[in-house]
Amino acid sequence: MHDPTKSFVTTGFREGLRRTRERLGAGFVRLTHVGASIDATTLEQIETLLLEADVGVETTERIIARLALHVKRRELSRTDRLFQALRAELLENLAPVSRPLIIPPSPPSPFVVLMVGVNGTGKTTTIGKLAHLFRTSGRSVAVAAADTFRAAAVEQLTAWGERAGVPVTVKAGGSDPAAVAFEAFENATARGTEVLIVDTAGRLHTQQNLMDQLKKIRRVLGKIDPGAPHETMLVVDATTGQNALNQGAQFHEAVTLSGVTLTKLDGTARGGIVFALAERLKIPIRFIGLGEEIDDLKEFDPAEFVDALLDGPKRDH
Repeated sequence: MHDPTKSFVTTGFREGLRRTRERLGAGFVRLTHVGASIDATTLEQIETLLLEADVGVETTERIIARLALHVKRRELSRTDRLFQALRAELLENLAPVSRPLIIPPSPPSPFVVLMVGVNGTGKTTTIGKLAHLFRTSGRSVAVAAADTFRAAAVEQLTAWGERAGVPVTVKAGGSDPAAVAFEAFENATARGTEVLIVDTAGRLHTQQNLMDQLKKIRRVLGKIDPGAPHETMLVVDATTGQNALNQGAQFHEAVTLSGVTLTKLDGTARGGIVFALAERLKIPIRFIGLGEEIDDLKEFDPAEFVDALLDGPKRDH
């Protein structure tokens, strides 16, 4: 989708990723003063910085091995060249998941985005921000409050709907979530709405009854449009670190994810979890949350992300 906030991305990414940059970027800057040579200690220090930022063991080991190979071949002999080498390795890691969410110009029926995740990831808030982002890109949007078990969730989603200027389909507490999704889809179709975002109850991947309920919502949507939901998006909390990988794997097995939104990156110094997710899950990272405001949900841009982490735009070797 077209992102009208593109001009803000660099500033938003840099500020939102400040905590991770202060750990990873600042540590890297100390290692890359002009003219110093690269040795085993240098690579060990880089390895430590990557692991501390939650880049993940697999990704870190592969990056260090490739950097060591460059050094051995004398393709990389000075630390002031490490920035570009590390940047290239990180970007290569993100290449398989660097696919933006594409919505057809004029979908025949609403493009349905089914939002899933565990409790506390910021899913409801993300839906409000996503609705706002779609709206500001010129799309008509509706939301289905299919988390019928938590009154607070419905109230919060309704408030976000008002803030974003989009209608929210709500039914009485305890209603069948699949029935809410069905009604919202019918309403959106009748109005010619382009995008329908469906909230679901937060659940642990170990709660089989709730996972079965999620599958039911997918089946019901599929009866109206065989292609629906067109996007099944997992919302994960960046501050949970490696637990995000387990959540992603379990939800993917249950409902076949097509995208990931990573929230609360502004609240952690371990933003490297993005690389671990890319390495392990290979699922497109669509959006990242960088703050509390309605416009703090950004399309994931790997180059902006890596440069913000490494403080790249200020360095040109």
